[in-house]
Amino acid sequence: MNGIMQAGSSTLAPARAQARHVTSDADCDAFIRDVYDQYGLPLVRYATRLLDGDWHKAEDILQETAARAWKHAGFLGTRGDHIRPWLFTVARNLVIDHHRARQIRPLELMPIEDLDTSWDGMNSTITSHAVLEALRELKEQHRTIIRLMYYLECSVAQTADHLGIPPGTVKSRAFYAVRALRKALERQDVLGE
Repeated sequence: MNGIMQAGSSTLAPARAQARHVTSDADCDAFIRDVYDQYGLPLVRYATRLLDGDWHKAEDILQETAARAWKHAGFLGTRGDHIRPWLFTVARNLVIDHHRARQIRPLELMPIEDLDTSWDGMNSTITSHAVLEALRELKEQHRTIIRLMYYLECSVAQTADHLGIPPGTVKSRAFYAVRALRKALERQDVLGE
């Protein structure tokens, strides 16, 4: 994916694909390569805007859009330049589905004790125990930010939306939460001072 994105961004957009009759697997593969070459970067940028800057999720949307185009390659291959509106509509609908799913299944916070600590080895067990102890020393506000951003891997925008605070506040709290966690780990001699 990154190779395709980099190649597409370093050259001018290739000439529009001519309408073709897609019948074989090789034709489908060539059709999808054309879709990625011509529309990959614009689709990712479009989805990123709709997803409040979440580039990784936008790449997932591009892949799902391409998969749906591949399923309909026989029909879409004959449409020539008219495929663009179809692709952007599919991407938009996928983003809407993503937003609806997030509303139905809001982020769940879990207790620190339930975090996965099943790493191998005695050293990692001791380290994970030290991290859990250090997390217990933090203020609830800092623990919440660390859970959302680093354990659940939420973006700044998602965390801000979930907590009902501005994104700048999320960034500030994340900075201070990580700093407080580092200090707590240094007090336990887990990190060198």
